[in-house]
Amino acid sequence: METVTDAERDYNELVQRAFRAIAPIYDLMTIPIRRLRDEAVDFARPEAGSTVLDVATGTGDQALAFARRGFHVTAIDLTDAMLERAVRKQGSEKVRFELGDATCLRFPTHAFDVVSVSFALHDMPPTIRERVLREMTRVARPGGTILVVDYGLPRNRLGRFLVYRLVNLYEGETYLEFIRSDLNSLLARVGIFLTGERIAVLGAARVWKGRTEGSTVGSPGRKDSE
Repeated sequence: METVTDAERDYNELVQRAFRAIAPIYDLMTIPIRRLRDEAVDFARPEAGSTVLDVATGTGDQALAFARRGFHVTAIDLTDAMLERAVRKQGSEKVRFELGDATCLRFPTHAFDVVSVSFALHDMPPTIRERVLREMTRVARPGGTILVVDYGLPRNRLGRFLVYRLVNLYEGETYLEFIRSDLNSLLARVGIFLTGERIAVLGAARVWKGRTEGSTVGSPGRKDSE
């Protein structure tokens, strides 16, 4: 397992400061995407009894959505203040919440059936984003599911303009880079075979589903479902 670089350590400290500040209002900020949590689980379609790891879980809504369906869920986040909110929520006893760094996961290789990240990649510089995805791939079993939920843009020009301007009011430079980047190519580069992609929240969000090497379903860049 690789060590944390100075750049990643500086980034981690910045993230922790920022999210400790917004933790009290984070759930209010994410009300528009609340329904998407369950929709993402439906899209992932884990097999019964699957083990799930949710990285950068924040206040735990995506992890809890998996747990409500009966899956065995572990969830990590860098920020103690966010996890304190998560463990207060109904059903939190069904999730193992713990502090953790998604760039250097403490879990062994091939430990989980499903590994998810929700509305976190856009906050990361490109090098850290890639490292997180590589770690997610490492801890997923061969042929396991990788689920990414994050910002997207509507297909029509007016919708793209409005969503881009609105989200840019409260997100930083990494959002601008993320929304312009080719996530599909990055997923393929780290060994995730894209098997599905879904537009959500009127185009303002997107869900990507892939499988790690060892899968008999799909191939790099191929989408078997929408």
